Amino acid sequence: MDTDITENLTKSKKIVDLHCHLIPGIDDGSPDLEHSLELARQAVAEGITHILATPHHLDGDYVNHRADVIKHVTDFQHELDNHGIPLVIFPGQEVHINGDLNEKYDDLLGIDEDKKYMLIEFPHGSVPAYAKRLFFELRKLGTTPVIVHPERNHEIQENLNLLYDFIADGALAQLTATSYIGGFGEKVQNISEQLIEHNLVQIFASDAHALKGRSFALREAFLKLRTELGQVKVDEFETNAENLLNGLPVFAKDYSQFKNKQKKFWFFK
Repeated sequence: MDTDITENLTKSKKIVDLHCHLIPGIDDGSPDLEHSLELARQAVAEGITHILATPHHLDGDYVNHRADVIKHVTDFQHELDNHGIPLVIFPGQEVHINGDLNEKYDDLLGIDEDKKYMLIEFPHGSVPAYAKRLFFELRKLGTTPVIVHPERNHEIQENLNLLYDFIADGALAQLTATSYIGGFGEKVQNISEQLIEHNLVQIFASDAHALKGRSFALREAFLKLRTELGQVKVDEFETNAENLLNGLPVFAKDYSQFKNKQKKFWFFK
């Protein structure tokens, strides 16, 4: 690996990925151990040092209980160690929003061990009407929701101030690296850039699923971020990721609303 991948990219000389589907055979991510090991090698080549494994949970297709995820991650860490792959894996979940998550709270995994932060996924097409109420309930339990890939949610795409409202209420948000560099198309890339400009997202993550098409792209995203907004922003995003993993304070700051486009009215005499 090129020695300057992390040394000259982040102040901490680390890259922490808080959203990744590399545990084999438990969701729509890596299909088998061989694939997972190759994903891990690719992560290391990107400069990634720590990964939160986040299999889908409660999304209608997959259920990955807390205890099962912890065991899968422990087993996979042994495989990484046995193959000499210098990567540290932690157990997590990509928790699909449900109205009764507070009743299932004990079976949920947070980003950090104490569940001060939790990755929450909205349906791709909408933002549920009960989301604000649920987020309030989670915050009462001591958990700050971190909204994953809001730039790919269709309802947020049509009204970016929906995300502003959640951030103003105390939530955080995670942008997918591939979105920022154009991997999901120009529209999603443009939205991603706007969300960063308005400080409505606080971290990058890969949401890596497979070797082709859904890979890491974190290094490329950080390089673009450094070019457009400077080293300070790169270090802010990376420090936020590390702090979330460690359960340390992370707050949205300097975020702003989007101004509604004024309709033009033409008057004819």
